[in-house]
Amino acid sequence: MKTTISTPQAPAAIGPYSQGVLLNGTLYVSGQLPIDPETGGMPPTVAEQTQRSLRNISAILAAAGMETADIVKTTVLLTDMNDFAEMNEAYAGFFTDSKPARVCCAVAALPKGAKVEIDCIAGK
Repeated sequence: MKTTISTPQAPAAIGPYSQGVLLNGTLYVSGQLPIDPETGGMPPTVAEQTQRSLRNISAILAAAGMETADIVKTTVLLTDMNDFAEMNEAYAGFFTDSKPARVCCAVAALPKGAKVEIDCIAGK
């Protein structure tokens, strides 16, 4: 059974998509921009944007009854591959025990001028 996951603890979708979709124990989390759901703002640095995107993902996981350790794969989009080391350091601090598989790609631009966007797949 397919269930839409939504929480006010993460930014609302800015288009025709869901924050997350749960299907047969697997959660597919849409790309999370580093938007603070309380203020609507974005932090300035790549490290802070990485942390904010990951906190948004954590909120969606929690809404689905999951946690960070349940993440099996992430995709990280960067607008500048020169920011990889800064992103990677912030990312590494988030995944201390169970590290998921990951893809990291550079893109020409991201919505709302973000420098980072992260999505994930999690399962129980």
